[in-house]
Amino acid sequence: MGFFLEPIERISRIDRKTFKEKYLIPRKPVIITDMVQNWPAYEKWTFDYLKKIVGDKVVPLYDNSKADPSKPINAAASEMAFGDYINLIQSQPSELRIFAFDIFKHAPKLLDDYKSPSELMGGFLDRYPNMFFGGKGSVTFLHYDIDLAHIFHTHFHGRKHIILFDNCWKERLYCIPFATYALEDYDVLNPDFEKFPALKGIKGLECYLEHGETLFMPTGWWHWMRYLNGSFSISLRAWDKSPVIKAKSLYNLTIQRKFDDFMKTNFKEKYMNWKEELAKKRALKAVKEGLPY
Repeated sequence: MGFFLEPIERISRIDRKTFKEKYLIPRKPVIITDMVQNWPAYEKWTFDYLKKIVGDKVVPLYDNSKADPSKPINAAASEMAFGDYINLIQSQPSELRIFAFDIFKHAPKLLDDYKSPSELMGGFLDRYPNMFFGGKGSVTFLHYDIDLAHIFHTHFHGRKHIILFDNCWKERLYCIPFATYALEDYDVLNPDFEKFPALKGIKGLECYLEHGETLFMPTGWWHWMRYLNGSFSISLRAWDKSPVIKAKSLYNLTIQRKFDDFMKTNFKEKYMNWKEELAKKRALKAVKEGLPY
């Protein structure tokens, strides 16, 4: 491991005042070990149960390969019936994963099985939860969420290895211009510091998320995730109260995304190569300037 990684703090029975003072206001990640134990989903959401209610739905699948420069971000690699996919990841390792599956559109009764933690904070987008599924060995590439929401990420029926970085390391992580993800040419678990010198000395956080545990990821935190078993997660999102962050979120989702998609569609590899070289130049400049302070 090349980065300086510290374990993410783990807590239980947290109250609103403590959560706000220690984690929300300072935007500090934390694992809440008992937030969902009273959810019906805690025991109800098994692979067999989900297959039974949405097994026939065809879902887009993503793999660990580098993004195609001619396609929008999050372009699917293939597709499969949900039930067949679940059978696959239960039986063998697979780098295939499901990204932001709107399972609730097909089975709205599942909305009754979880509860946004409004006792801890407000601003939840209750009608827009995201679910993620992955086979053993599948990886979510290093990025931060484009909408800049706070995220409560709860894992089910397996383990997930997660590494986080504060957004202050954005340039040093080789952030791709006009995007919210990092250069995909380095291994987060074993970075090549000779080839990517700006990564040396970066500090981050690390955890292994277990069944029923919830990771609070504040707005703008970079995350890399690797499924250690075939398993799945749900992310509940809440707006940050800062008007500056809300404005940045709107810019990311409209102007920046549309510009980036237009350029990729029309200039393909030439545009992507330019962005990657610019990411490298910015990373070295950040090191030279001693960033972050």
